[in-house]
Amino acid sequence: MTGFFHCTIGSLLEETARMNPEHDALIYSDRDLKYSYRELNSRVDRIARGLVAMGIGKGDHVGIWATNIPDWLPIFFAVARIGAVLVTVNTSYRPAELEYVIRHSDMKSIFLIDRYRDTDYVGTIYDLIPELKTTPKGNLESARFPLLQSVIYAGPHQHPGMYGLSEVTELADSVREEVFEAIKDSLDPHDTVNMQYTSGTTGFPKGVMLSHYGILNNGFSIGERQKFTSEDRLCLPVPLFHCFGITLGVMAILTHGATIVPLETFDPLMVLATVQKERCTALYGVPTMFIAELSHPMFNMFDLSSLRTGIMAGSPCPEPIMRQVMDKMH
Repeated sequence: MTGFFHCTIGSLLEETARMNPEHDALIYSDRDLKYSYRELNSRVDRIARGLVAMGIGKGDHVGIWATNIPDWLPIFFAVARIGAVLVTVNTSYRPAELEYVIRHSDMKSIFLIDRYRDTDYVGTIYDLIPELKTTPKGNLESARFPLLQSVIYAGPHQHPGMYGLSEVTELADSVREEVFEAIKDSLDPHDTVNMQYTSGTTGFPKGVMLSHYGILNNGFSIGERQKFTSEDRLCLPVPLFHCFGITLGVMAILTHGATIVPLETFDPLMVLATVQKERCTALYGVPTMFIAELSHPMFNMFDLSSLRTGIMAGSPCPEPIMRQVMDKMH
């Protein structure tokens, strides 16, 4: 594959699903959950049409506050497919930081999970938006967040005032095919698709606007450097809310029609087991992740011979660790 991609993320996923429908696209090894490109594209379509039925449209900002759950990527692709902008929220944010991002990003809707570590996401949302518990779904009128209209819970439970993700997909059939196709046809590769927030080390975090064209072609270039083909499988334990996960990881895989194998949260033993079970050819991580894997007492029990490439990034990479990764992890 050569050259650059002049298309949207949603259209590239559709084309890959058409060309290689049964090829593995997304695998959650610990759950024995596997999507082919056809199945992933179908899931994305259902969520996308449901969002349209909820009133989410081109240019609207949709947040996601979640670990790397199985529906994280279908949600991302669905938002991209209808021309909306996914605002990726750091999983470690505290209430004040979440409040800032919701307000600063002009967020219209937000997906969330129950909790992560010691932060209760559902409780935090109710604390910030007390009106949510008594408001009909999709009709939120918040004094604190006047642009926010809906909250979507990406999990198996029901919470007052929040849509469940299954309810969103049930709305899909109310959107006519010609309407949905017209929305997709109206999009441009240079439209914004993702807003990521900086760490804020020099002040308040700033929202960085990223386009379909930008992250697709950055990802493509990263994949080319690793000589990715459709036969590669990337074990991805880094967060999807960051450009390391979504651009260097997901976009590098999508542009090469390969397979992504994410972990919901990082665990060194789970990484080693996943690489062995799924015969992953690439592995990403920050230096501390690789150190945790190499130093795990069960490291020598795993067959990592399928690995051939990957990325260590995010902070300075000590030369001794790099040499160990090359020698012991191939």
